[in-house]
Amino acid sequence: RSSAKMAASLAPLVLLLALGRPALSGAQATEGAAAAPHRRFEYKYSFKGPHLVQADGTVPFWVHTGNAIPSADQIRITTSLKSQKGSVWTKNKSIFEYWEVEVTFRVTGRGRIGADGLAIWFTEEQGLEGPVFGAADKWNGVGIFFDSFDNDGKKNNPGVIVVGNNGKLLYDHQNDGSTQALASCQRDFRNKPYPVRVKITYYQKTLTVLINNGFTPDKEDYEFCAKVEDMVLPSQGYFGISAATGGLADDHDVLSFLTFQLTEPGKEAPTPDAEIPQKDKEKYQEEFEHFQQELDKKKEEFQKEHPDVQGQPGNPCVFSLAADDVFETVSDRELRQIFEGQNRIHLEIKQLNRQLDMILDEQRKYVSAVTEEIAKRGAGFAGQQGQVSQQEIETVVKTQEEVIRQVKEIRSSVTDALRSISGAQHPGSAGVYETTQHFNDIKEHLHVVKRDIEHLVQRNMPSSEKQKCPELPPFPSCLSTMHFFIFVAVQTVLFIGYVMYR
Repeated sequence: RSSAKMAASLAPLVLLLALGRPALSGAQATEGAAAAPHRRFEYKYSFKGPHLVQADGTVPFWVHTGNAIPSADQIRITTSLKSQKGSVWTKNKSIFEYWEVEVTFRVTGRGRIGADGLAIWFTEEQGLEGPVFGAADKWNGVGIFFDSFDNDGKKNNPGVIVVGNNGKLLYDHQNDGSTQALASCQRDFRNKPYPVRVKITYYQKTLTVLINNGFTPDKEDYEFCAKVEDMVLPSQGYFGISAATGGLADDHDVLSFLTFQLTEPGKEAPTPDAEIPQKDKEKYQEEFEHFQQELDKKKEEFQKEHPDVQGQPGNPCVFSLAADDVFETVSDRELRQIFEGQNRIHLEIKQLNRQLDMILDEQRKYVSAVTEEIAKRGAGFAGQQGQVSQQEIETVVKTQEEVIRQVKEIRSSVTDALRSISGAQHPGSAGVYETTQHFNDIKEHLHVVKRDIEHLVQRNMPSSEKQKCPELPPFPSCLSTMHFFIFVAVQTVLFIGYVMYR
């Protein structure tokens, strides 16, 4: 059933992608795949547990201020107390133009509503403390805000808001930044079973925000949230993350902040060795050789003290363990292949869902642009020519709205198929029982419908056409009256004779 539903869902999707949106043509898709940037991890702009904090309580390459508390596995930006502010910032400015950050955090609290929220920053200067989620206002750069409190009363929180600033803008906290938002999406990130993951990419003047909702441990299970094009950010800046609480409070914990440098294809990325001074390289090389010698000595001592535990090929115990690790049974191989196929289907449907989100975002932009054009032409022109143009534009708007509606229906179908696939990934007796019970319910409902239809047919039949029981035919007379009296007389004589004989 899930396969049939998935096929029915993917058929209109393929047709829509082929005909309705030329931006996703094969040539452009090939060009986008070929233009994937070179990605390199930057440890000086990242942190991750365990052993996150040094002996003096500091985080390498980062500075924390306010109520932030670093520990071995995470950094608690604010505790669940009222009126708390904290932030963590890189000590050095970035030296690369394009970047990507992956942030893992938790927002937990005992209340049904939390406050105020958490923010991820890339700014020209460090905003160590201020009124905007614990960081400074009038920043030059971009802030991605995870706002958990509904200040404007529009019931659109918790949500994710992207706000850019050139150093002169005051953040509109009372309206949750809705008048200043470049892009936004509504996502609930509080009290999730798994940490929430966010991937923010700035490449070729386009900022993209992907989010993992915290319902799955899959690190690559991202959903599209927001996208801002033609965004100009400082060529060098500081990365940071801040949080604040108000009358309500949550624990804001950051488990990791990973930064990657993105380099355009055709450009050579600077090698890591080029950034290390020659003296430091020689020092690290000497330390490595020293540690290598110490390790070899420890190995020799261990082999001398434990000659019976060597892990040689002739050891039968070692061989049996290696054989168990290498070989697998037929049933294990079949199960592994089934699960791998289902996981591939799961990932493909997730990718389609993300593409649908991006298509919807693009269509909304087209509709808003066409609406603005209608308003301009309606105000500037009059007469028959203007009316004809307006009618044509209205036709285009209606067509776009119809496309959006169809895409939403396809998205819901893909979601249903994904839910079915997720259920199919855990086969067993429970799934067989649920399937059998489902078919039994269908049969029972069909019988009930059949009975009801027959009853309605009989009730609605005219009285003249109602069926009547046929009258019984007259029984034929097998004995005449004369024969009956003769039979009675003979019977009487025989009875009297028998009595007299007794």
